Amino acid sequence: MNLSNVDLNLLVAFEALYDTRSVSLAGQRLHRAQPSVSNALSRLRHLFGDTLFVRSAQGMLPTARADALRPIVGAALAQIRAALTSAEAFDPAQAQDRRFTIAASDYVDIVLLPSLMALLRSQAPGLSLRVTALDRAAVYAQLDQGEVDLAIGGHLAPPKRMTSEHLYDEDFVCVTDVSRAPKRRRAMTLDAYTDLPHALFVPSDDGSTRGVIDTALNRLGRRRRVVATFAHVAALPRVVQGTDLVATLARRVAERLAPPGVALRELPAELDATAFPIHLVSGSRTQTDPAGRWLCGLVKDAVARMLADQ
Repeated sequence: MNLSNVDLNLLVAFEALYDTRSVSLAGQRLHRAQPSVSNALSRLRHLFGDTLFVRSAQGMLPTARADALRPIVGAALAQIRAALTSAEAFDPAQAQDRRFTIAASDYVDIVLLPSLMALLRSQAPGLSLRVTALDRAAVYAQLDQGEVDLAIGGHLAPPKRMTSEHLYDEDFVCVTDVSRAPKRRRAMTLDAYTDLPHALFVPSDDGSTRGVIDTALNRLGRRRRVVATFAHVAALPRVVQGTDLVATLARRVAERLAPPGVALRELPAELDATAFPIHLVSGSRTQTDPAGRWLCGLVKDAVARMLADQ
């Protein structure tokens, strides 16, 4: 194929159509009228000799050929965008009127954002930050469409077209009232853990901590006895205080939120494998934007500061 005969804008249209699954939404993203996008789709079908997208009740579903093309086209466009913006400088100290949006879990709000906010205010006081709840069902579309600049959290599984960076690993501990459990100062036995009444954090998204712990227990043929559930992880260290309840939560959250009189207990040895990674996920829009790349670096600096302060 002679590249001189190919309109590279067609690849941009393909990317928008794939990410939005809609001619009208792709047009909004590209600032083009719907007939123009429809024409681009017709030309794309002729170029690749494939239907590429099939109309359905769920929108325009990509064909197998389109699925195969998306990471290739995305990588090519990312390199072109990077080449066009590589000469642009981003000075965070001088930048004004720019707002970043980060999708973050409750865990990140508690553990990482204090360090990140301190760095942002010291290095880029003219910038603003919006932190939104991490919606695991929608976050990758939000990254594609530029609604979110970064996503940070555990148990993330982004598509290959996105950049995923491992920040560090986290594990779980139990929290319990000290006065009611003087014998629980060491790691619990599995029998003790499953016999105790549990308070449980159940987030609204699909990344429930319960799934991690209970999946491990199921493999062992065991179950824990959950007697209370809560929508906010910050509630757990308080509700166990003065009760016979035990709660399981991320170690760094427990260390920050446990009040006096509430102690941390190690999980049974059989549950050690429930540790999980914290990832930073970004799309091609962020990776080809000098300001976006700076923000990614700032997150990693915040992680280094947080780990050093432990």
